[in-house]
Amino acid sequence: MIETLLVLNAGSSSLKFSVFRSSDLELIVRGKVSGIGTAPKWVLRSGSGDLVEASDIHGDSLFDHAQSLGLILERLKEQSANICLVGVGHRVVHGGPHFVAPVRVTEPILHELEQLVPLAPLHQPHNLAAIKALKMKSPALAQVACFDTAFHRTQPPVAQWFGLPRRYTEQGVLRYGFHGLSYEYIASVLPTLAPHAALNRTIVAHLGNGASLCALRGGKSVATTMSFTPVDGLVMGTRVGSIDPGVLLYLMTNHGMDATAIADLIYHDSGLLGVSGLSSDMRTLLASADPNAAEAVDLFVYRIGREIGSLVATLGGLDALVFTGGIGENADLIRSRVCRDANWLGVILDEDANKGGFCQLNDKESKVSIWVIETNEELLIAEHTRRVLQDCEQN
Repeated sequence: MIETLLVLNAGSSSLKFSVFRSSDLELIVRGKVSGIGTAPKWVLRSGSGDLVEASDIHGDSLFDHAQSLGLILERLKEQSANICLVGVGHRVVHGGPHFVAPVRVTEPILHELEQLVPLAPLHQPHNLAAIKALKMKSPALAQVACFDTAFHRTQPPVAQWFGLPRRYTEQGVLRYGFHGLSYEYIASVLPTLAPHAALNRTIVAHLGNGASLCALRGGKSVATTMSFTPVDGLVMGTRVGSIDPGVLLYLMTNHGMDATAIADLIYHDSGLLGVSGLSSDMRTLLASADPNAAEAVDLFVYRIGREIGSLVATLGGLDALVFTGGIGENADLIRSRVCRDANWLGVILDEDANKGGFCQLNDKESKVSIWVIETNEELLIAEHTRRVLQDCEQN
């Protein structure tokens, strides 16, 4: 029997999974159930990315996360009878101010995580739903929660505060930051790829449908663009990014919008989609001749440039710039424009290397090294899960 670890990433309408061999963390299979609640679909791929199975899940538009998890476990068993699942790692968006490292999920831990739902109402319930569903199906199976906020708990208190009365800060209203698992993975591979960057001042640009920047000093988070929620900071696929709270008050007062309507607006109807009126997908916008699409891209790049300046001020300079995430890894035009706007920092891109898909992209005259690194949150979660389970066995 092959001992394996299952990694789950539960979203509002999807459940992504990866299976790793426990001994060496080799990826065996991965896939997802998408369209949960509407038109569910199933996809399974081999560890090398080859398509193994893909199908619509017919006859049940109410197919939920628990049923999705059951389908995943059933299909995995059918694919390989010699797989023995020894632990499950979950991406959990919010760990609040106290969870600074991955933990094995117990009833008291689960209760604490439920108390954090008001801090991430659009993400946390789905993360916890997968944990609860698995607990019902396999109560003896060890589960580990890995938090998107934990990596940023190294930030100094002043970087986490809002200018609010202290009683709200004490209740947990802080700049938490997100995408922490992605940033932690990048920080873990930098010592091998770019030792100088790992030791010094680095900005990592996680650019995808969700987008943020993080300032690292010696591989530790010192500031980031997302804050109390994952909607703050950069313009994103459908999220508004930073916005004057007065705009929201105006919309409530003059347009009759309630909290639900505001949430839909800033999370689902804004960003690249809202500005372009066309799509939230950067590939579609870059291929379009629509001037609104071009303006959406302009705004995306402009906000990145402004926030890079802010993070450089926090770091006191810049030694390395790293691109990751779906856009950061694949959109050479966006990388080129971001680097051009950062020329004032001594950032000089080698355009041939950028278009050629190389890992290191800076020109030899650049004062700042430039990198594109594929993130791997699933592998990091598998590593954390294995370590936590080993620690539990030793204790």
